[in-house]
Amino acid sequence: MGTTAAERLHVTDTAVAADLRVLVLAGGLSYERDVSLRSGRRVLDALRAVGVEAELRDADVALLPALTADPPDAVVIALHGATGEDGSLRGVLDLCAVPYVGCDARASRLAWDKPSAKAVLREAGIPTPDWVALPHDRFSELGAVAVLDRIADRLGLPLMVKPTQGGSGLGAAVVRDAASLPAAMVGCFAYDSTALVERYVPGMDVAVSVVDLGDGPHALPPVEIVPRNGVYDYAARYTAGRTTWHAPARLDPEVAATVADVALAAHAALGLRDLSRVDVIVDAAGQPHVLEVNVSPGMTETSLLPLAVQAAGLDFGRLLGSLVTRAASRHTAV
Repeated sequence: MGTTAAERLHVTDTAVAADLRVLVLAGGLSYERDVSLRSGRRVLDALRAVGVEAELRDADVALLPALTADPPDAVVIALHGATGEDGSLRGVLDLCAVPYVGCDARASRLAWDKPSAKAVLREAGIPTPDWVALPHDRFSELGAVAVLDRIADRLGLPLMVKPTQGGSGLGAAVVRDAASLPAAMVGCFAYDSTALVERYVPGMDVAVSVVDLGDGPHALPPVEIVPRNGVYDYAARYTAGRTTWHAPARLDPEVAATVADVALAAHAALGLRDLSRVDVIVDAAGQPHVLEVNVSPGMTETSLLPLAVQAAGLDFGRLLGSLVTRAASRHTAV
């Protein structure tokens, strides 16, 4: 009989150091502020439920003085968007010698920029849809019509248009005919100065959460995403009734194993640590295609990592407690 996820990850009551003092950072100034606050509150409640002393704080002008005056044992970054994922905040925490859950600043910057991350994945032999990154200035200078015609000819239709830096499906759109491409680009440029246009791969939308508690990364059960309107946009993610999730995903065991292997390979290729969420499309032939990798996954009631944790038979609070214990131990080992 195979081991369970809980056994493989060694998540036990004794893994959590209840005497830790943890700061949960949430909020920020990105478009995803509301989602971040929901994530932060859920993380806060889960940590407190297992006896960890935790406090919720925004990433504002009062943060650095507080870190300097009374540094916590560890930080959980529940900030989404640039504030939590572009590496800058992690760099500041490093300067303050405050340990945190998750990857370091360099890896965060790499994963945050989708074209750069996709290039690394491609070099590592990890399948990801063909793409082109197009800054707004080049789009205007070269002539919108000519550029869009060439993109459609090169990548084919349908296409996926989304910001190169961002999350929660903001500014993303599926383009099924050439006439819809200009409007999709305009919508994307409202959220980022550079658009990522990639070949749309039809198939099953799957998220694989990866967790490492010290004995190597493990893939949690994949979560299948079935949005009611066919597109997993912001409304589908955070509005009740817009999306159905299946945890674990309805995949053949062989395909599920391949998807897990690809997610673990992506996590390793980008140099990630502690946890990540790898978003994948599984095509009709059972081939996974990595879309992007998130280093600060959502933790809300409808977020994918908590669903995977539940499907694995793990306690969310104990898992988080184990992660902050691991983060704190890195600081004490220096």
